[in-house]
Amino acid sequence: MAGEPQDDCLFCKIVAGRIPATVVRETDTTLAFRDINPQAPTHVLVIPKAHHRDAAALAAADPALTADVLRETEAVAAEENLDSYRTVFNTGSGAGQTVFHVHAHVLGGRGLQWPPG
Repeated sequence: MAGEPQDDCLFCKIVAGRIPATVVRETDTTLAFRDINPQAPTHVLVIPKAHHRDAAALAAADPALTADVLRETEAVAAEENLDSYRTVFNTGSGAGQTVFHVHAHVLGGRGLQWPPG
């Protein structure tokens, strides 16, 4: 069920404290932690604590939580002293989503080219 922790979800396990992560921010509804395979000098993932498969599912189920996640991307960028950064949501395996718990990538600390990969 949407919003409920999933036993087989890596990010749900991180939220529950069963798998360690380098946490940089936490709110009542979100968790932000460093990506273990960074693609930029700063690469932080911002996730809702509630399980939703992807950005579209989150937006449909809980617009307020969607806003929380986006608000936290800016807070992470500010704490990391990024004057410019990229926020990315991959939706579906064809777009590079490998963990099916919605997450925003906050990337910065170097020039980011357009179009991306």
